[in-house]
Order: sequence, then C-alpha cells, then structure tokens
Amino acid sequence: MIDKVSRPFRYIALFKPYDVLCQFSDAQGRPTLKSLVPITGIYPVGRLDRDSEGLLLLTDDGGLAHHLTDPRYEHPKTYLAQVERVTDSEALGTLRQGVWLNDGRTRPAHVELLTTPPALPDRSPPIRFRKNVPTSWLRLTIREGRNRQVRRMTAAVGHPTLRLVRIAIGPISLGDLEPGRWRELDLDEIARLRAIRDDTPRLHPSRESRSRGRWSKPF
Repeated sequence: MIDKVSRPFRYIALFKPYDVLCQFSDAQGRPTLKSLVPITGIYPVGRLDRDSEGLLLLTDDGGLAHHLTDPRYEHPKTYLAQVERVTDSEALGTLRQGVWLNDGRTRPAHVELLTTPPALPDRSPPIRFRKNVPTSWLRLTIREGRNRQVRRMTAAVGHPTLRLVRIAIGPISLGDLEPGRWRELDLDEIARLRAIRDDTPRLHPSRESRSRGRWSKPF
C-alpha cells in the first residue's frame, strides 16, 4: 500500500497554447489541459486566459500553489506582449508607475521595450495584422494578478495587446518548451520554489484567513 503522506508532490511546467482553456474539462467541448497533460490529481497554479499563451505551473502541492497565487505575497510574473503601434516613452512611464484601471491603480511594473522581436514559436492561428499599423514588443513583470491585467494595462495607454506570452513565474522560466509540451521541474527549481515559500514572512492569521480561497484563481 502506498503511503500517500510521503508520496512526492508533482510539479509540472507547461507551455499552454493559444485557444486552450486553463482547466481539465469543459461542458462545451472546447480544448482543455486534459489533451496536453495526461496526469491526474494536479491542478493549475493560477490561470492563463484562453487567448494567452506560455508558462503554466501545475501541481498537487496545494500549500505551495496557494502561496504562489496569494496576491499579498507579490510574486513576480513576466510576460512578452506584442502590442499595436510603437510604444513611446510616455506610455512606458505610465506602465512603470501604475495604470488606473476600473478596479484601481496597478502596482508599479518593470517594463522594457524590446528592440527586436523575441524568439518565440509561431502562434496558431497567427495574430491579425493591420497593414498600416506597426507593432512593438514589451517585456513586463507584474506582482499582482488581476483579471486580464496586462491586456488592460496596455490598452489603457493606447497600445492594445495582440499576443501575450507568459515566460516566467517567480524563479521558473518557460525556457525552450514548445507550445503544448510539458516537463517535470528539476530538483533545483523545486527547491527555489519552496525557498520562496519558506523565506516569506507569514501573514497575520486573520489576514491569511481572509486571503484564502480557491488557489487556481486567475493570474
């Protein structure tokens, strides 16, 4: 008989493709994680929207997952965003200082305008290009997880997002994974994730209880 208490947790990194729901079932028959990751008992750590791509962590370690998705801990998440038009210094400054959205002002973000497009796999289907509208690429790191936050931030400064790819969650990076492919985290990556949890001061019990909820809430 297997000792479930001592059984090692599973930690999976997946390149979630475009148009895949961040769940394992769907009543409408839309593409889900089930067709990509044939492992039972693991769940997404946070979520990516259906029209977003990139790094998704999955695990059965609920304690660590809760810690990574709790917005009070401000764990960084890094994205590559292809946006309409060439982003100017004013828009970059606003993104860095915080953008006013309908649910309040965002926290300051680290934002970099890339001089060349990043080396990413092609998206299927490709984004819709407009002949007379150039695009630019941004690298953004945020420390909160509001619904469709990056898309709303870039739209608020006049640069709607055309393609969004998450490339890192804390110390874990997407690396050279291809869309739809996954891998087990190595021992060093697992240790770095656990170090984040162990090195972070615990919340006051009353505040921690208010922050608890379903740990697969959206990023």
